[in-house]
Order: sequence, then structure tokens, then C-alpha cells
Amino acid sequence: MFTGIIQSVATIDTITDLNGIRTFEIEFEPGFCVDLEIGASVAVDGVCLTVTTIVSDTRVLFDVMLQSLNITTLSQFEAGQRINVERAAKDGAEIGGHPLSGHVDFNTSVRAIEQQGDNYRILFDLPPEWKPYVFPKGYIAINGASLTISEVNKQEAWFDVWLIPETRRMTTFGLKAEGSNVNIEIERGTQVIVDTVKETIAETLGPVLPLFEQFLAQQGLDVDDIGQLTTKGLTAQQQDHKK
Repeated sequence: MFTGIIQSVATIDTITDLNGIRTFEIEFEPGFCVDLEIGASVAVDGVCLTVTTIVSDTRVLFDVMLQSLNITTLSQFEAGQRINVERAAKDGAEIGGHPLSGHVDFNTSVRAIEQQGDNYRILFDLPPEWKPYVFPKGYIAINGASLTISEVNKQEAWFDVWLIPETRRMTTFGLKAEGSNVNIEIERGTQVIVDTVKETIAETLGPVLPLFEQFLAQQGLDVDDIGQLTTKGLTAQQQDHKK
């Protein structure tokens, strides 16, 4: 498990392909690899990778299978590229962002970047199949960083996040440009709630579901919105409980 708080920025040193396996040799900042062992997990731009060889105190090898290359941006990595990294969280570690598995759901492109002073806004394309799980004030992981969604436009298929200077300093987001691809992991709790609500509504209403969907459409809503509203309500209750 990961916390979504980027610990460091590392550099892809070399990339080797052999028998369908791509191996990345990554150079980390001093101190990042202390007590790191073979078999340990490291999130690389949000993708959970397993340490296969420790070359030195700052240099480590990771092997990646074809499936991970197909789903993530790992297939686009180049030597010299800078990446976000985080080591697996230890038991009892404080979750500064939100719990992440390091299992990327999809990758998407930067649609636009806007900057006014220290205000830094990035808009991302939102694939249709993932719209139900992305909503304003919800959590999302982008290249391994736990971020809060600011705005979602389902008609134009985009969502955005705003980054504070510290986030830009500790990550590679400042290196991204329009058209850059990033890895996305949706918040698992949101996915479970939205899917459960949709399935419950479908099972309960049965043949009258189309009429219910028509009614929602007249209100400018859909079944996904109900799942999102349920998620927001539960999240608000959890926050109130913590106070």
C-alpha cells in the first residue's frame, strides 16, 4: 500500500528489453534506498514495481511485464526521464493522502495547463468509462500523487486539479506539457460505492429502471450521480467523525 505522498523524484537511467520483459534501471536520490530489499515495492509514477536487483545505494533494477506496459505510461518512458517515486508504506504509517494500491486503472493526457502566479491548474482528459468515479472534491491519484479533484465537466470529458507550489516542487508535474500522458488510479472506496449503488438500483427497480433513468435525465442527473452523492455523503460523515 502507498499513501499518495510523493517522497522523491528519481531518474530513469537505462531501459532494457529481453524476452518480453522490460527492465528499468533507476537512479534514486541519496537516502531513498536505505534498508530497501529485493522484493520490496516502490511506486514509480504511481505504478507498483518490485525491486529485482540492487545495484548500489542509489541504483535499483525493476522488471515490468507486458500487461503493465499496456495499461500505464511505462511503455513511454525514456532514459533520462524524471519520475515520481514512493516506497511502500509501513504498518501504522500516517496516510497523508489516501490509500493507494499502485495498480493503475488507465492513463490519460494533459488537456491544458494554466498558471497565474502560484496558482497552477492542470486539466486532464476523462475517458467515458471512468466518468462515474470522478467527481468534484473526490480523491484521485495522478502519477502516484494523491490529489483532490476540483472540477469535472462530463459533457466536454475533462477534470482538473490545482497544485500548490510544494506539490510542484516535490513532483514532476511542473515538467508536464499539453499532450503529456499520466497514470490514473481512482479511489477504490468510490468505485465500490458507485458500483454497489448502481447494481442495487438496477436490481430494485428492474423493468421500471428506464423510467427512473428518464426521470433523472429530466433533472440533469443520471444513476452515476446518485452513487457519487452517496460517496460524498459518506465522506462528509467520516470527516465529521474525525473532528
